[in-house]
Amino acid sequence: MRVLVLVLFSCLASLALADEKAMQRFNQLSADPVLRQQAYEAGHERIRFCGNCHGENGNSKRPHIPNLAEQNPVYLFNAFEKFASGERKDFVMSKLAPVLTLEDRVNVAIYFGQQKLQGHEGPVNEALRQQGEAQFKSTCTACHGTDATGRDTTPRLAGQPAEYLRQALTRFRDKDPSRAGSVMMTIAADFSDAQIDALATYLQQLQP
Repeated sequence: MRVLVLVLFSCLASLALADEKAMQRFNQLSADPVLRQQAYEAGHERIRFCGNCHGENGNSKRPHIPNLAEQNPVYLFNAFEKFASGERKDFVMSKLAPVLTLEDRVNVAIYFGQQKLQGHEGPVNEALRQQGEAQFKSTCTACHGTDATGRDTTPRLAGQPAEYLRQALTRFRDKDPSRAGSVMMTIAADFSDAQIDALATYLQQLQP
């Protein structure tokens, strides 16, 4: 119960992460289809470098890189902000995010959020999938939702590459400094390699 309360508190507190001006912009775009389409087109113009790794349509070209298609736009914006400020560190993103303006980051988030996730194709270890499903439902739904599509400030996990998920969860468990400050440090602290593998298997094939 204590961990669940911590998770819920962290989810609510994260609502303050988005820049106020950006949130005003998101609300404006949500209410105006014409402006939203303009933002989408502007975002498309700015994703040239993003597409090298994440794909122009937001579907990752490499198994260790996340899909951005159908990702929650406010979450994506907050991720850009963290890379730009140095709160999160990545060899590529730490250099790319600071050169994008606030409007660029909003537009890119809108663009990728409207792309269609292609999802995983291939055989699935059913026993491992079932283990991952049970663990997800008992541990992860408070922030990521029962269908793993996340919320405005928590990421969509459904359909992410299993290798990316394994690496991310392992970093949280092992308290990688690049993930410092995340509530996931607490959630993943006791995950075994087998549990991480099961979660990654389940979430990769999940297409709600």
